[in-house]
Amino acid sequence: MNLLDLVISPAYAQAAPQPGAGGFGMSLLFPILLIAVMYFLMIRPQMKRQKEHRAMLEKLSKGDEVITNGGIAGVVSDIGENFITVEIADNVRIRVQKGAIANVLPKGTLKSA
Repeated sequence: MNLLDLVISPAYAQAAPQPGAGGFGMSLLFPILLIAVMYFLMIRPQMKRQKEHRAMLEKLSKGDEVITNGGIAGVVSDIGENFITVEIADNVRIRVQKGAIANVLPKGTLKSA
């Protein structure tokens, strides 16, 4: 026994794996399965929400009651290509980006509040 064996444990060679034992197929299957699960649980629902939001913005018209991502509620008074003018009080109008509109409220929601 060598003094160095007490400090560092000796490493012994292992037998090489048999070729064609199916290790490659199993190692490739796990990442593919992981990507498929991530697609169906994360990516696909997000794409669906984006599509619904885009459709909501296309249907937006003058007089609709909306709420922005910042929580500001108002009535759409003008629609441009990229911006929407929202009237939040009598003669108080703000311009917000179309993407900042979070929800279209049912008619009469702001009057009752």
